Amino acid sequence: MLTIYHNPRCSKSRQTLALIEEAEAPHTVVLYLETPPPVGVIKAALKAFGRDAALRKEEDAYKEHVKGRKLTDDELASIVMQHPIILERPLVVSEKGEMILGRPPENVMKLIG
Repeated sequence: MLTIYHNPRCSKSRQTLALIEEAEAPHTVVLYLETPPPVGVIKAALKAFGRDAALRKEEDAYKEHVKGRKLTDDELASIVMQHPIILERPLVVSEKGEMILGRPPENVMKLIG
């Protein structure tokens, strides 16, 4: 089972979801702007991809709450929970805890097989 933290307004997110659906992989879609990922998932993404890849630095919320500040992973995860738009999308997580960013969307094939 895969969980895709999805933003339907994002073309890469839509493309990643389409690949999951085409492969008929069991999945759950979470609209992460409405329901942010759990703190543990956010912290795992920060560790797996690094802050530069896991965060959207062009977002106003990033500039206001993150840019130029020395934040612990716990502090940063808390900010992302409050402002999930900061998290890069789409994030796809397997039931084993493996994760990818769907940039490019074909990255999801690593989790599908």
